[in-house]
Amino acid sequence: VTPSFVLMMVDDLGIGDLGCYGNTTLKTPNIDRLAQDGVKLTQHLAASPLCTPSRAAFLTGRYPIRSGMASYGHVGVFIISAASGGLPREEITFARILKDQGYKTALIGKWHQGLSCEHRGDHCHHPRVHGFDHFYGIPMTNLRDCQPGHGSIFYAAFAHVPYGKLLATLGGLVALHTAGARVAARRLATGLAALLLAMAGLLCVFILTFADLNCFLMRGEEVVEQPYVAENLTQRMTGEAVEFLERNSDVPFLLFFSFLQVHTGLFASPRFRGKSRHGLYGDVVTEVDWCVGQIMKTLERLELKEKTLVYLTSDQGPHLEEISVHGEVHHGYSGIYRAGKSTNWEGGIRVPGIFHWPGKLPAGKVIDEPTSNMDLFPSVVNLAGASIPSDRKIDGHDLMPLLQGRVVRSDHEFMFHYCNANLNAVRWHPANSTSLWKALFFTPNFYPENTTGCFHMHICHCIDPFITHHDPPLLFDLSKDPSESKPLSPATEPNFHSIVGVMVDAAKAHEQGVEPVPEQLTLQHHLWKPWLQCWQGGQYLVQTCA
Repeated sequence: VTPSFVLMMVDDLGIGDLGCYGNTTLKTPNIDRLAQDGVKLTQHLAASPLCTPSRAAFLTGRYPIRSGMASYGHVGVFIISAASGGLPREEITFARILKDQGYKTALIGKWHQGLSCEHRGDHCHHPRVHGFDHFYGIPMTNLRDCQPGHGSIFYAAFAHVPYGKLLATLGGLVALHTAGARVAARRLATGLAALLLAMAGLLCVFILTFADLNCFLMRGEEVVEQPYVAENLTQRMTGEAVEFLERNSDVPFLLFFSFLQVHTGLFASPRFRGKSRHGLYGDVVTEVDWCVGQIMKTLERLELKEKTLVYLTSDQGPHLEEISVHGEVHHGYSGIYRAGKSTNWEGGIRVPGIFHWPGKLPAGKVIDEPTSNMDLFPSVVNLAGASIPSDRKIDGHDLMPLLQGRVVRSDHEFMFHYCNANLNAVRWHPANSTSLWKALFFTPNFYPENTTGCFHMHICHCIDPFITHHDPPLLFDLSKDPSESKPLSPATEPNFHSIVGVMVDAAKAHEQGVEPVPEQLTLQHHLWKPWLQCWQGGQYLVQTCA
């Protein structure tokens, strides 16, 4: 009998936020129980440190560079709903395969893989196209701008514009005008002033209209709430998940519960506010844990626990730059690992990985082998009795032999860590060795320098001039230095050059095997297209999204 699946992904959750991963002050009893009764992975890795590419990899079992879901520019995720990029229809998700196998499939929560291509009703990137019969959630992501009183992320996004130089130039032109260079200086000053005013005006309009145009809730292909009301939204989505399980308790099902939280802007239902020792962030984690408990209680009530593989993870590490407009900490904790979201330091990609399946998986087992969120694709497809696609490269590996103890080593000898479309690092777990090497070809320039974040821009970038290149690469043995605190050198590691040589060769071979595909996160795809804009109730630009 093929099992059912409940796959839960929390957004921006730090590996150090959970009791089962060492947190002693933030209570997560339901998630901890899941780990106690199942298998806990301590080296579970997101395929990307950003939402959109990480989720594309999770759904397809492939590095996001292979599907075009990795950016060559500044912006590595989809920001607005009326953009034309998204997970290509040619990509095969595990949901589509399971649907073809007769499974009932649902996505509840965050999608963030695009929506439409040429007109608002084509929904070429909608979850339905990728195998989810039922969708109740948001097509984009939950941002500060979606929540009143949380400010805007876009002020920081424009922080690198050289306003000082522009104003200095404007002042110089005024001085030239005063000194007698009247015509040329006046024209230049007027043009520059107009440019600055236009930029400020566009930014204000964008921020003021953002929530109305981009923060909406869908049921199927219909917009049902725009902008969505965050209060009790986690509880509403939990209720939706419970109803899905009840409706499909007699047939195989796949439920992908994709939490909007703990991505900012943070929100918690009234019953959870003030319940933790960590402010609003802790309250949100507490509510996430409650949701996990409700789903598990439903499986038990419906006598489905022994028939259902349950998985819990995060799409990447915590967003360490998230400090609220009131100065409150709105981010998670990376534990002993360095940095967080948007970086390929361990804190940005090492995430919780918990599997639960009574009778099939051992209870209380801990595995410290390198695994990936891409491994879910072949694991789920094989368990459902389907075939892995043979017409494309699948980068994930079936985890069941490792989880069940039939093997003791991961099938991942090499793993490749991308920052957007740029190969940032390589991980090597040599056969017959306990060493775990990691080489970083470039690292983000943190600001302030004594931190592990990019607080001046709200998030770290992957391109010059925001990074420092390393030749030879920075080398660490994570089996001895998981915090990446002391890079190795030829003086401290006798085999330094041979180790780096193997990893550089592996990176070159990998890159040669990546076939070019259309990029989905180009500026052209990112730009707002009014004809793709969804709107509920016939206001403003369009009448519907159907």
